[in-house]
Amino acid sequence: MVKHIVLFTVKEGIDKGEAAKLAAAVLEPLVGKIPGLLKMEICQTYQGVDFALYSEFESRQALENYAGHPAHQAAKEHFWHFLDTRGCADYDL
Repeated sequence: MVKHIVLFTVKEGIDKGEAAKLAAAVLEPLVGKIPGLLKMEICQTYQGVDFALYSEFESRQALENYAGHPAHQAAKEHFWHFLDTRGCADYDL
């Protein structure tokens, strides 16, 4: 299993809570639609980042497939334009 964590900040003037809700609305439903994506949750955070994505994948290959999957690419179009920074970390269990 691979855990994938992404931390986001949004551009100045963007409502952080609404940004997190929108990202959750378009990304969380991908569970069950993209092979190997087992779990995903997105929530507003504090302490220097605006929201976080936590997800679990069956394997590193499943994570790689998710990154380029058309459904993932389409979902990103809804919120990518208001992001300022993004950092991620992956680790195997």
